[in-house]
Amino acid sequence: MDLYFTTLNWNGTSFPIAATTDGLCYVGALNEPVDLFPDWARKQLPRADLIEDTRIMQPYQEQLMEYLNGTRTQFSFPLHLIGTPFQLEVWNALRHVPYGVTATYSEIAERIYRPNATRAVGTAISKNRVLIVIPCHRIIGKKGDLTGYWGGLNMKRQLLALEQLTG
Repeated sequence: MDLYFTTLNWNGTSFPIAATTDGLCYVGALNEPVDLFPDWARKQLPRADLIEDTRIMQPYQEQLMEYLNGTRTQFSFPLHLIGTPFQLEVWNALRHVPYGVTATYSEIAERIYRPNATRAVGTAISKNRVLIVIPCHRIIGKKGDLTGYWGGLNMKRQLLALEQLTG
């Protein structure tokens, strides 16, 4: 299996994005340490060859840039999500949280018909490595507070502010 990647540069920051032939599988955090993506790739796709290829990554890069520049609210490219069945169920629920809207962890637990699984939902959300596209930045605490985000709370604030400006 080949794992194609490139670095996306936006607003003075950079982050890796990666895809297999099946679809986008990784969107990193703004200015994440350079070893995080290769470490993730080795663990999740140990047989994959890492290939830097801006041509193959161009459709993903274009749509992500349109989102970051406020001209896109939905993505139309395929995804190759790598996770447990429960994580995939949670991530699918996240994809139904509309642009510019937030939801709580307990609301996501209710959407997947597991109202007592709020903590497990939080753990599944923390494992999401397709940031922005699987919009875990839209998930907030029960009292409206910004809670943990793999990309960091600064990135979460930026994405939520972007969606409020353009939504």
